[in-house]
Amino acid sequence: PMGPRVLYCNLSQPGRSRNDTGNKVTVVLGAQWGDEGKGKVVDLLATEADLVCRCQGGNNAGHTVVVEGKEYDFHLLPSGIINSKSISLIGNGVVIHLPGLFEEGDKNEKKGLKGWDKRLIVSDRAHLVFDFHQVVDGLQETQRQAQEGINIGTTKKGIGPTYSSKASRTGLRVCDLLGDFKDFSARFKNLVKQYQSMYPTLTVDAEDQLKKLKEYAERLRPMVRDGVYYMYEAIHGSQKKILVEGANAALLDIDFGTYPFVTSSNCTVGGACTGLGIPPLNIGDVFGVSKAYTTRVGIGAFPTEQVNAVGELLQTRGHEIGVTTGRKRRCGWLDLVILKYAHMINGFSAIALTKLDILDVLDEIKVGVAYKINGKRIPHFPANLEVLQKVEVEYETFPGWKSDTAAARKWNDLPPKAQNYIRFIENHIGVPIKWVGVGKSRECMIQMF
Repeated sequence: PMGPRVLYCNLSQPGRSRNDTGNKVTVVLGAQWGDEGKGKVVDLLATEADLVCRCQGGNNAGHTVVVEGKEYDFHLLPSGIINSKSISLIGNGVVIHLPGLFEEGDKNEKKGLKGWDKRLIVSDRAHLVFDFHQVVDGLQETQRQAQEGINIGTTKKGIGPTYSSKASRTGLRVCDLLGDFKDFSARFKNLVKQYQSMYPTLTVDAEDQLKKLKEYAERLRPMVRDGVYYMYEAIHGSQKKILVEGANAALLDIDFGTYPFVTSSNCTVGGACTGLGIPPLNIGDVFGVSKAYTTRVGIGAFPTEQVNAVGELLQTRGHEIGVTTGRKRRCGWLDLVILKYAHMINGFSAIALTKLDILDVLDEIKVGVAYKINGKRIPHFPANLEVLQKVEVEYETFPGWKSDTAAARKWNDLPPKAQNYIRFIENHIGVPIKWVGVGKSRECMIQMF
C-alpha cells in the first residue's frame, strides 16, 4: 500500500513539508472588562517562554507582577521582561509613549530589574504617542463631560488620539523617528498644527518636544527591528515558546466591547495577528482570564454590578483599585453571559479563574447566567448600550464555602462548595478552567491540568 502523500513546496528551506507550520503562539486575553489578573497568568507562562509579545494598546494597561516579594508594575513593557532568559517584543499594533517607556524601565530597574533594555525589541511599525496626544485625551474628556454630561473614563494616556492619528493616516511611527529627522520634524509640526486647529487651547512647544524626541530616538535605536521579519524567524526558526500578552479585555474591544466605553484597539484574539504580523495558522492556545466575580473601571453598562454591601465587600477585600488610574473599580457578581460572549469571539482553549479567595467570606454567591428583557431571555449579548442598561440578570445562587482558600495549592485543597462553583462555571461556558488563583504571588495559582 502507498504511504501518506506528502506534498513538498519550494519554500525557503528545501524539503520542508507544507504542514510544518512552525511554532505556535500562546495568547493570553482578558475575558471581562480588564483587571482580571492577566499579568499573573503571563508571568506564570513567561518563566518558560523564549519570547513574550505585546500586540495592542499602550501604557493604558497596568499589569502588576509579584516576584520574590518584589512588586513590579508594567504598563508598556511585556510582563515577560522579568525573565532574564526571554526576549520581550513590543509589536506594531502597540502605541508607544517613549517618555513613559523609559520612565517605566528606569523605575523597575531601581527595584532590581536589570538589563531590561537589552531584552526588549520594538517593532519599527509601531505608532508613537506624543505628549500632545495625552493633553488632547484630557481635553476630549473635558469636552465630553461638558457636552454629554458623561465622559468615557479614559486613562488620559493619549491612546485614543494616537489610534485616531493612525486611522486618519497622519500618525508617526518608530521608523519615521529613526529615519530622516528633518522630515520627521516637519511631519511632527504638521500634526501639532492639525490638533491646534481642532483644540485652540492646546499649546505645544514643538522645538522642545523634538529635542527630547531626538534623545529618545538614540536610546531606542538599538532595540528597534523589523517586527514582521523578527516574528517570522521566531515562528519558523528553532523550537520556541512564544507568548502574546493581551492588554485590556474583550468587553473593552473597539469592535466587540461596550461601545463607546471601550479602548481604541482590538484586544480580542484577532489583535494578535494584526498587531504582530503573524498568520492565524500560528495561533495555538488561547487562554482567557476572568476573575471569580466581575469588576469594571469607569462608566458604562454593568448588568451584574452590586451597588450595595456585597459590591463594597468585593471592592475592599479585592483591593479593587486601578493600577494605571488609581480609580476604585465597580464590583459585581460573575457574569457568564459576558464570558460566553468573549469565548464566541476568542475561542478560548482554557480559562484562568483568578481571585477566588476574595469570595471566601460570603454566605451565598450568585452567578449571572442569562439576560432578560421584559421577562424574556435574550440569546445574545446586546450591542446597543441602551438595551444593555435595561437587561435584567437571571442568577444562579450557590452557598458560600466560608473558609480560607488562600493556602490551597491543588484542586483537592479547595472546599467542595468552591469546587462546585468552579465546575458550574466550566460547564456553563463549555471551556475548561486550567488555573484557579487564590492570592497575589506566583505560588497562589492552582494548576488543574
